[in-house]
Amino acid sequence: MTRYWKYSAMLLLAMAIIVPAASARPGFVVGFGGPFYGPAYYGGWYGPAYVVPYRAPAYTGSVKFDTKMKDAGVFVDGGYAGTVKQLGTFPLRPGNHDIEVRNPAGQTIFQEKVDVLAGKTIKLAL
Repeated sequence: MTRYWKYSAMLLLAMAIIVPAASARPGFVVGFGGPFYGPAYYGGWYGPAYVVPYRAPAYTGSVKFDTKMKDAGVFVDGGYAGTVKQLGTFPLRPGNHDIEVRNPAGQTIFQEKVDVLAGKTIKLAL
């Protein structure tokens, strides 16, 4: 009888470890191995669980700048994102965004509100 308690405790401990990991982000897929026929086989028990990392597809759009001013600073929704050279083509969540480009002296040379669509690239010529 103590063997059943021991197996039950191990199963509960395994579930306590696997369940939080399965609900974590970016995500995990939990599966179970084939049937386990051990020395004390009394019924169908499916052996060791495995956890595989899973990343959901990112639904983002992207913005690309067409300019020769590679050292200009890019601000998205009021926050500094980097220089044109650092960013290149950069991803953004779908929706409306305020994009502003400033030269190294801090003067605004481009300001526009763009609507980013998932899976699409918006080219901005300066």
